Amino acid sequence: MGNDLRLGGQLCFALYAASRAMTNLYRPVLEPLGLTYPQYLVLLVLWEHGDTTVKDLGAELMLDSGTLSPLLKRMESAGLVRRVRRPEDERSVLVRLTDQGAALRRPATAVPDAIAAAVGLAEDEFGDLRDRLGALTMAIHQPRTAERRSS
Repeated sequence: MGNDLRLGGQLCFALYAASRAMTNLYRPVLEPLGLTYPQYLVLLVLWEHGDTTVKDLGAELMLDSGTLSPLLKRMESAGLVRRVRRPEDERSVLVRLTDQGAALRRPATAVPDAIAAAVGLAEDEFGDLRDRLGALTMAIHQPRTAERRSS
């Protein structure tokens, strides 16, 4: 495993290729909703949690503010969200769904089934893969968190 320098032998490439393929799979499913994949992810968080600070949204999506801010600006221009300063802390910005953003929730309920059908995995395989990738993500982030605490 350690000496395999073939592209096909790299876990990083397999994950990269799968990520690109999955994102491309979402494109035609989200297009009728007028959404990009990153916009869909933002909406998923807001539908689940309601009003969310930009900081918490970034943490949930694992995005830095340099990536998240332009995305939210485009979503605000499209009428999907509003950004408002929190009255109790002017430094904190709250992201709020508009009526238009909230209305997309109902048609978006078809997205997971469309993706599952396109992927062709059984429900238990789909869940197992999701859980394994989540565990991998946590394992990758864990050492960084421990390093930061000891610094």
